[in-house]
Amino acid sequence: MKKNLFTAILILLFSVGFNNTVVAQAAESIEVTGILAKNYAAGITEADLKTHLYIIASDEFEGRNTGEPGQKLAAEYIKDFYIAKNIASPLGENNYFQVIPTENLRRNLKPSENVVAFIKGSEFPDEILVVSAHYDHLGMDKDGEIYNGADDDGSGTVAVMAIAEAFQKAVEEGNGPKRSILFLHVTGEEKGLLGSKYYVNYPIFPLANTVSNLNIDMIGRSDEANEKDPNYIYLIGSDKLSTELHILSEEMNNKFTKLKLDYTYNLDSDPNRFYYRSDHYNFAKNNIPVIFYFNGTHENYHRISDTPDKINYELLAKRTQLVFYTAWEIANRENRIKVDN
Repeated sequence: MKKNLFTAILILLFSVGFNNTVVAQAAESIEVTGILAKNYAAGITEADLKTHLYIIASDEFEGRNTGEPGQKLAAEYIKDFYIAKNIASPLGENNYFQVIPTENLRRNLKPSENVVAFIKGSEFPDEILVVSAHYDHLGMDKDGEIYNGADDDGSGTVAVMAIAEAFQKAVEEGNGPKRSILFLHVTGEEKGLLGSKYYVNYPIFPLANTVSNLNIDMIGRSDEANEKDPNYIYLIGSDKLSTELHILSEEMNNKFTKLKLDYTYNLDSDPNRFYYRSDHYNFAKNNIPVIFYFNGTHENYHRISDTPDKINYELLAKRTQLVFYTAWEIANRENRIKVDN
């Protein structure tokens, strides 16, 4: 914050002259911080998301079934992306894989791996924000038909990559986050949230130091209820453990992305029980505040027709930016998110 504030004051001095007082300039620092975040969010583009998703959800990756060759290819692709962008691994050097043995998956599954990348915080490096998505999918059927999983969860996978790249750009320009951020691509979600379960059982960083989890699972499409007005996103879990997180999330959306935030599936009475059905839940079970970003199911959900040509890339970019802004605020605020529920 001190560095960002100093930079903000310099910008204001040179842009409006030296007649304003330092107090007045400092009062504007919050808005300047917003402008900084907006500049980096602008780097999250439809074109980049589309490029990566057409690869992640390609036939070459054979539906990314846990432990199978296609999933391994996807893991390597994600790893190579982080290396190319100079985003470090928390495991050291070029080891971006948290390997999960069969005994921690299921007996019929081959060993698999979570893919992890890391940006160290400048002021509170021991406090960790986790941004997650699962990169596995259903693989192929007995006839060799491929479940490409473009929305589920190729959309979340490329969103996490784009958010990481935006934060890395901020680091390179001297505006890195105060808190550390772990970018966590989990395997085995389709088999029962197995990759995230392994992470919380064998965390790279202590769960007590994990301030929040923002989990992205299907954000590239619209469901039937919102086909005519797709400027929405379902949020699940934001108020379950932290009032502060919920308010922060609303503020970031109101200020920047102006999506319709739909809490239909956040209700305890939701018969779909989506709160319990994606990787954030393994964090929530450990009293870590979470938000699950979700576009709802659609006619191509868990079908071979979930392909990248059906993704709304403008909407995918806007939803990804919302997660980025929320992550930016969590990572840069003076105090960590409080658990009060």
